[in-house]
Amino acid sequence: MANAQRAGRLAQEIQKDVSDLLLKRVNDPRVQDVTVTSVDVSGDLQIANIYYSILSDLASDRKKAQAGLEAASGLIRRELGSRLTVYKIPEIHFILDNSIQYGDHIESLIRDLHRKEGK
Repeated sequence: MANAQRAGRLAQEIQKDVSDLLLKRVNDPRVQDVTVTSVDVSGDLQIANIYYSILSDLASDRKKAQAGLEAASGLIRRELGSRLTVYKIPEIHFILDNSIQYGDHIESLIRDLHRKEGK
């Protein structure tokens, strides 16, 4: 139980710090529209999966954002090392969070249904 709480606290801290770093320290235009949506830290605190979303629907922009995040991961991990109070900084993985696009898609389907019923 205590380990799960610790992982949760660490995930919150990583989310806050990575968001701050993307805004203030990473000067890569590929990541300027990236928003960190959540972070999952493994039970042993060795791996942090950082979920992000991007405003663009273009696959090319998503690929650029992923490449930008991967290029910045060394800097981000080093910065986390100075900010976090853990023995070992977790390995970080950036994963595109499609839930926002999925939600938008469902919403548009529902709107289309309502339009068809209204005719």
